[in-house]
Amino acid sequence: MQRRPQRVLAASAAALTAVTLAACASSDRDSGEGGEGGEAQSGGTLVFGAAGDPAMLDPAFGSDGETFRVARQIHEGLLGNELGGTEPVPELAEDYEVSEDGLEYTFNLRQGVTFHDGTDFNAEAVCFNFDRWYNFEGLATSPSASYYYQAVFGGFASTPDTPSIYESCEATDESTAVIRLTQVTSKFPSALALPAFSIQSPEALQQYDADNLSGSEDALSYSEYALEHPTGTGPFKFESWDRGNGEVTLVRNEDYWGDAPLLDEIIFRTIPDGNTRRQELQSGAIDGYDFVAPADYQSLEDDGFQVLVRDPFNILYLGFNGGNVPGTQANPALQNPQVRQAIAHAIDRETIVNSLLPEGAEAATQFMPPTVDGWADDVTTYDYDPDRARQLLQEAGAEGTTLRFYYPTEVSRPYLPDPAAMFQVISQNLTDAGFTIEPVALPWNPDYLNAVQAGQADIHLLGWTGDYNDAYNFIGTFFAEASNGQASAEFGAFSNPEIFAALAEADAEPDASARTEQYQEANRLIMDYLPGVPISHSPPALVVADNVEGLEPSPLTAEVFSTVSITD
Repeated sequence: MQRRPQRVLAASAAALTAVTLAACASSDRDSGEGGEGGEAQSGGTLVFGAAGDPAMLDPAFGSDGETFRVARQIHEGLLGNELGGTEPVPELAEDYEVSEDGLEYTFNLRQGVTFHDGTDFNAEAVCFNFDRWYNFEGLATSPSASYYYQAVFGGFASTPDTPSIYESCEATDESTAVIRLTQVTSKFPSALALPAFSIQSPEALQQYDADNLSGSEDALSYSEYALEHPTGTGPFKFESWDRGNGEVTLVRNEDYWGDAPLLDEIIFRTIPDGNTRRQELQSGAIDGYDFVAPADYQSLEDDGFQVLVRDPFNILYLGFNGGNVPGTQANPALQNPQVRQAIAHAIDRETIVNSLLPEGAEAATQFMPPTVDGWADDVTTYDYDPDRARQLLQEAGAEGTTLRFYYPTEVSRPYLPDPAAMFQVISQNLTDAGFTIEPVALPWNPDYLNAVQAGQADIHLLGWTGDYNDAYNFIGTFFAEASNGQASAEFGAFSNPEIFAALAEADAEPDASARTEQYQEANRLIMDYLPGVPISHSPPALVVADNVEGLEPSPLTAEVFSTVSITD
């Protein structure tokens, strides 16, 4: 795989730099060709099979793919993602300028744009949204409610002990919004392409009490706005949500500012089981679905369906819990670096890639794909070597160490299409190297995810699809200091001050070239320390019927449907 060229959106600390984003959003979207003579056919209904229900439809509180799949059609942010790629491109901002110190961003906004309720999009609306996020209170400040705001910006006005990188937003005129930060971060502005930072109608947010969350952190109840009145500027408008039948219906936004969407209507129909999704497509009940099993690629293509394979932008890994965090139940033998190295040498990544993953998958050497700046080609690697694994175990005095190996059921993820098969191969690898494996299989949500976060597993399978093209979005998510000298809950048992410092330094570096080198060094430190084993990068696929045209697969799983048409 070729390395990606330097991103065009990096802030420059040399001078006040006008960053003009060359691609315009409307032209990025203008690729829906279909029908006879290559002309896109307008009209019709697309029924898409989703693997799960959205949690709700206010993207500020979203953190899951099914919520964002729907939200992307309704809402837009200052930046979006290039069609079929990972680079940020203009959306509601036409361009922006960055101050010399990297702390002030001046966004020049599109004019003549309206929200779905008919109110105007302008700089005041932008600042209303940024101030809304910063001023969340109560349950809205819990990680389960506002995960992405906290991951990018940090704390809130109501949490002075947790600093925020957000300082203010000022509408200097109707089409200019100036956002000021308290510190430089590599996450900004690229993260603004996330659906969580969509600009929503201030009037609708207030009218339908959008910030009124109830319940508990583990069982949130959302507002009338989030369930019945999501209001953005996107190419499709919310029509209805039939929760009993698991169907969300969107209709074309006739007043859309960009190229008019071609479909009249989109129905997202929840079909949790992958085999059922395939059967519904084959019967004609739906027009497409996501998370196609690799074993189904060829048969679906033979039947005339289009299997749309995304470029890999994810990581599957085997996570460790060394048990030095109070309350966890994991195996302290994993604190011994030789035991961790033995596990790494025991895993046959090439066989996994060739036998369990779709064509185009590749073995991973670190916890981010090679297309992200900061990937290092000289990290310590751990080739498949069962003899070396056994030797390391013997030297550590840990022969026969029992590992509780957790893996999920009732799920298929972009990086992990068949968890049970993956468990079987890795379990046999570890057994051959001299470990004793105790399997624990749990349903994905909430049992498995809760157990992993609580530190109940010795080792576990998990992964991550990048949200945007930045090294911190991968290795910072896993290994940066979260609180009290600990990393994220999943990797907290392996908190490392040297890695914390390297990640913090890289994130705050305004010079793009220097930042890339710093992230490379962070990757070297991580792979020397080995808090887990990166396994693979996999190209997941979605599938559509032969008469569906213009759907561009996204490495971020961030497909937009405004370019889609259906032919007779």
